[in-house]
Amino acid sequence: MATTKHHEAVRANTTTRTHDLDVREGAHMEDVVRNPVARWALVVLRFVLGFTFLWPFLDKLFGLGYGTPAENAWIDGGSPTTGFLTKNPAVVEGPFGDFFANFAGGFWDYLFMGGLLGIGVAVLLGAGMKIAAWSGTLLMALMYLAEFPIGRDGEGFTNPIFDSHWIEALALIVLAYTFSGDKLGLGRWWSRIVGEDSFLR
Repeated sequence: MATTKHHEAVRANTTTRTHDLDVREGAHMEDVVRNPVARWALVVLRFVLGFTFLWPFLDKLFGLGYGTPAENAWIDGGSPTTGFLTKNPAVVEGPFGDFFANFAGGFWDYLFMGGLLGIGVAVLLGAGMKIAAWSGTLLMALMYLAEFPIGRDGEGFTNPIFDSHWIEALALIVLAYTFSGDKLGLGRWWSRIVGEDSFLR
């Protein structure tokens, strides 16, 4: 009896270690997210967040009239970064206003717009999620610092520390490391090309 229990314990321990190894090396969404409702929620979050990055790219490119008037469209000579970094009181009057003013216009327009497009498309397609997650986190951190400190008089913030930039950055990381691109996305196919443990996944 003792021998049987010992063998069962060894098998259970081996199975646990094997499962942990599988999850760590070459995991897919169903390996790390067991609940089907949670998986679908992450897929919906992926589409919502992806469009959250793609939409400002389109608005600034064509001047669709939401955040960017038609006359300020990038295709008509407008600058996607100049208005926010040099005319937004939350940035100009902040402690880092002079620093961020150096990143307005020119090359930075291309970098900013390329970032919005790349992050948005990667998240929507579910491929290249890790790069998109960390690039998006860097972008959110810079935008947060540009308006730092939040919660100043007249800005309409209800929280003196955290804002939507934190939520979006953390959501990107969660989506990337739960392999949410595997469901209704190209994540599984892309992982076979770049490698399941690759940073390019």
